[in-house]
Amino acid sequence: MEEEKKCDCNCKNYHRQANATGGAVYGLGFIGAAVFFIARATTFWLGVIGLGKAIAWPAFLVYYVLKMLYK
Repeated sequence: MEEEKKCDCNCKNYHRQANATGGAVYGLGFIGAAVFFIARATTFWLGVIGLGKAIAWPAFLVYYVLKMLYK
């Protein structure tokens, strides 16, 4: 049987670091959007809707950017 070759480059740690960076950027964006929407909410339920918007804003951002680029 052939021996398995091991990767010397420690690839698993590289991928973890790349994913952590994206999570940090999304987390900061979420906090900023949540503060923005909650500060403008006049009722409790508008604040709840604002939290939902804060979670979903990256999807809308990417959609509209791609829509502008591919007109």
